[in-house]
Amino acid sequence: MSRTKFPPLGDATEHGPRIGALLRLAWQRIRERIYSGVRNDGYGDLNPAHVALFRYEGLDGQRPTQLAESVQITKQSVNDLIRHLERCGYAECRPDPNDKRARLVRLTAMGRRLEAAIQKHARAAEKELERELGPVRFRELFTTLKKMNRLATDR
Repeated sequence: MSRTKFPPLGDATEHGPRIGALLRLAWQRIRERIYSGVRNDGYGDLNPAHVALFRYEGLDGQRPTQLAESVQITKQSVNDLIRHLERCGYAECRPDPNDKRARLVRLTAMGRRLEAAIQKHARAAEKELERELGPVRFRELFTTLKKMNRLATDR
């Protein structure tokens, strides 16, 4: 990812990136760090979209339609990604016991190891960010983001 030089914060409201863009760029940086770590761990048969399916709330026990909504991609794209995970031995789809027309994604033992690797690299990305910001600023950022998300879900 190329490094973009941003104007001082005082100029952000008029000439620089808006808060949404800055949040997206920070998210992309963390996502790239996680994906790089996963590839270095030997999961070369996956791309960033596969790894993104494992984000918060996890993949195991989810319906493909729930995943599509969660990661904001089409159902067809999610199904393509899940089929690839199945072919590689990370997951399998089983009938939903509550709705026989629906399927649930279930992780295999290999899929659970992949999930653990993703979580390991997510924690490492957080630690890296904490080192860069310092523990106080990192804790403030974390607390602020949690508050923002609570406010969004309270509406």
